[in-house]
Formats: sequence, structure tokens, C-alpha cells
Amino acid sequence: MRELYEQHAAPLLRFVLQLVAGDRQKAEDIVQETLLRGWRNVHRLGGEGHSSLRPWLVTVARRIAIDEHRSQNARPPETYGVDLETVSEQDESERVLRRMTVTAALRTLTPSHQEILMETYFRGRTVAEAAEALDLPLGTAKSRVYYALRALRTALEQRGVTGAI
Repeated sequence: MRELYEQHAAPLLRFVLQLVAGDRQKAEDIVQETLLRGWRNVHRLGGEGHSSLRPWLVTVARRIAIDEHRSQNARPPETYGVDLETVSEQDESERVLRRMTVTAALRTLTPSHQEILMETYFRGRTVAEAAEALDLPLGTAKSRVYYALRALRTALEQRGVTGAI
């Protein structure tokens, strides 16, 4: 093993440093793993002093570097020393659940009721603006809003929501 190290470690380290963009610690780890594999397979490769050993070691080192690069890109980067309280997100599950419930209740309304509520509540228009956008008389728009809200309240109550409107 010592002869293997003395002959091949330095040139192999120079080669691997280029592969890992100068990261010496990563390069040393790769060289160590490469030399260990070489030592384990030296009997199949023709002995420690054999001249064809270095190309094999270079190929193994290159493959290890590629595998490490791929494995790092396959998972999110690790973070150390970060206060998790400052990077945590608020729990949005209540808001999402409310939105799903309201959407399901809106789907039970008639198309004309859905349309008037979309204009007045979700697009922020006044009843007069909604009446103009939908080409309705103002009185019709007002009554549709009233009856649409009543229908929506009933649909929400059927889903267990009370006091929402």
C-alpha cells in the first residue's frame, strides 16, 4: 500500500484538484478512496509497480468525483448554523382549507350567482360596476348579490362553516 501511495498519490491529487475546482478536502477524500480501491484490486491489475495502474486509478478517481458531484446535486444543500425560527414559513393550511371550502361552496351556486359574486367580491367591483360589466340593470345586480350571498351562506353552513358571511 505504501508503494502505491508514494508512486501515485501526488499526481492523482493534482488531477483530482482540477476535477473538484480546487477543493482540497474533497480531492484528498477522492484520492484516498481511489487508492484504497487500487490497493484492494492490485492483485487483478498486475501488482503495485505495474505501469498500467495509473490510468486505472485516474479513471476510478474521475468516476468517484462524478458520482460525488451527482449525489450533491441530487439532494438539497445542507445548512448549518442557521436559526430555523428565522427561516420557517407560516402554516398556510388554514387559509388553504378555507379557500377550498369556499370554492366548493361557490361551485354549488347557479352560474348567475357565481358570476355576480366573482365581480363584486373577488374582483372588488361595486354592485354598480358589476352590473355594468355584466350588462345587467342595477336592481337585478343588487338582488342577485343578495340571493347569491344567501345561497353561499347556506352552502357554507352545510360544510360546517358558520358566521362566515
